[in-house]
Amino acid sequence: MALLTYALGSEVGLRLLLSPSASQVAVRAACTLFGIGFPIYSTHKAIAYKNLAEQEQWLFYWAVYGCFTATEVVFDKLFSWFPFYYHIKFVFLVWLQLPSQFGAHYLYTNLLRPVLLKHQRSLDRVVDGTRNEMSKFILSHQQEAQFVKRIVQKLLISVYQAARDAMQNSRALEGARLALSRTNGSSSSSSSQGSTPAPPASNQDRSGSNDTLADQTAD
Repeated sequence: MALLTYALGSEVGLRLLLSPSASQVAVRAACTLFGIGFPIYSTHKAIAYKNLAEQEQWLFYWAVYGCFTATEVVFDKLFSWFPFYYHIKFVFLVWLQLPSQFGAHYLYTNLLRPVLLKHQRSLDRVVDGTRNEMSKFILSHQQEAQFVKRIVQKLLISVYQAARDAMQNSRALEGARLALSRTNGSSSSSSSQGSTPAPPASNQDRSGSNDTLADQTAD
């Protein structure tokens, strides 16, 4: 019953999501969730459980997804003019991950891998040259990098100390407020006890005072 309810809910959700009336915000959020969120968690599970087959499948996916994202960045303005583009993108991202077909493996094997193998030497020269230039740049600016690192460390230490001092001051103020409230409460209770009216005199006290008054009058 739970599986039937989950299947019906999923089917209804997908139909609502893929309907033309669905807002672009919801569809774009679904693209982010299915295109990045789920694959990140699945990749984590494949690495954590050392499942080599799953690791290979998700490597295919990330290679195809990276190529697709680079293409989308270049032709973003053009793609935005297509009607229901994000609906099509959502279906494409789901198709890339389907266990039965796993479109990412198909696209990598038949499209991406042949192109990469064909231009592998040129790409290796570009990648190696870029890495060498970056390493040279970092080594030539080592002093500047160390200076920036020290500045950042000092800034972080200052921010940490300021935050710690602010927390200590707030705790001290809170403690002073609690002590003041307790002092006020104890003083008010003592004053209320001191101003308590005297109990009324008893009948014997009243009769005694009346006899004394009569004696003074007779004298």
